[in-house]
Amino acid sequence: MTESASNPAALPAKTPEAPGAPRPSLMKALLPIFIIVLIDVFGLTLIIPILPLYAQRFGASDMTVGLLLTAFAICQFFASPVLGRVSDSVGRKPVLIVSQLGMLASYLVLGAAQSLWMVFLGRIIAGITAGNLSIAQAYISDVTRPEERTKAYGLIGVAFGAGFVFGPPIAGFLMEWHDSAPFYLAAILSGLSALATTVLLPHREPAPAQGPRRSRIGEITELFARPEPRRRLVEFFVFQMSFSLLMGGGFILFLQHLFPQYFAPELRTSGRHVGLMFLYTGVIGSIVQGAFVGRLAKRLGEERLAVVGFVCGALGHCLMGFTGFALWSLLGMMAVGQFGFGVVRPALTTLLTKSVGPHEQGKVLGVSTSLTSISQIVCPILAASLAQRRHLVGYGLLVSAFAALGAVLVMQRSAPTPTVTPTVASGEPDAKG
Repeated sequence: MTESASNPAALPAKTPEAPGAPRPSLMKALLPIFIIVLIDVFGLTLIIPILPLYAQRFGASDMTVGLLLTAFAICQFFASPVLGRVSDSVGRKPVLIVSQLGMLASYLVLGAAQSLWMVFLGRIIAGITAGNLSIAQAYISDVTRPEERTKAYGLIGVAFGAGFVFGPPIAGFLMEWHDSAPFYLAAILSGLSALATTVLLPHREPAPAQGPRRSRIGEITELFARPEPRRRLVEFFVFQMSFSLLMGGGFILFLQHLFPQYFAPELRTSGRHVGLMFLYTGVIGSIVQGAFVGRLAKRLGEERLAVVGFVCGALGHCLMGFTGFALWSLLGMMAVGQFGFGVVRPALTTLLTKSVGPHEQGKVLGVSTSLTSISQIVCPILAASLAQRRHLVGYGLLVSAFAALGAVLVMQRSAPTPTVTPTVASGEPDAKG
């Protein structure tokens, strides 16, 4: 998803509480940011699935679609840390509002686009101002204790799950009515999000700096110098490469070449079919997250669960390129693969937070989202290149190969590390646009 742009601000001094004491004020503090993130994510998921189709209406080739998605990721990679540092200085709320208004402007440009360069302009504006989710993550860090943050970050995962269930199918049906309709709805939602931030979110003075700040490069260097965080970050990056290849825009191009009768750019109903496909995968992910992850984690432990997930991801996606004879066979394979990815992300996120001390969890999650941004820069071009050359079998095998590599990395033994929390946390999903 988006890059976590700043170090979590230091928490103000609090009166010590007994272990396990209830925090009635915690949900009250998190509810406004959850509502805001949910609105933002819903707007984002309206456009993610249909963006390749929209660009193709202006003559974009497969490779041009890949460049469009990469342009957003590059702008976001460089702009998010800047927005994060500004939010550390002036507070989260004003920067969050500016970011939401920037997203509103980008959606309006996309909706009014008359040529391909305007589509690129809209995505560049979105990338430059797309700090809303990372700043929301920093706000969560501000209002939670270290031991609460892993669970609290899961709110963003819940919002993304809900967004991918409802956003893509609504966008697909709107696209049948008018190509630009999803973008204007996303703009309205961004305006509502900015209004909700203004009304619901309390202004918090930025916490005083606690010693010299490290740059994101410094944080990456520091964590990669330590064996256990390095191992978990590499595992997470390999997973994100597999996931970004699949869901970073390349999957739509793959579907167009494999099933042109349902997903060809010139068909008015393509948006609906794309939306239904994302609905299918989103429902599977939601069921897995809600009904299976916690139980499987208790029974298997996070490492074994991650291995199971990686293996299912590898098996489910390796044969995608051979499914041209029937859509139902692809849906079956996708169910296996999405089950795997649905359990891998939270298991790896928990292992990641266990690899560091309580006060470093925000930092390691921030570094993981930097790695996510790198995968979002590389994978759209790689997937688009394979699609343009019609290497459909190779595309599925590459997604599978990264998943298989992840299973091998997790199975490697390492020295035992102190356990921070036994709870599996929902990971932050990627956002690409």
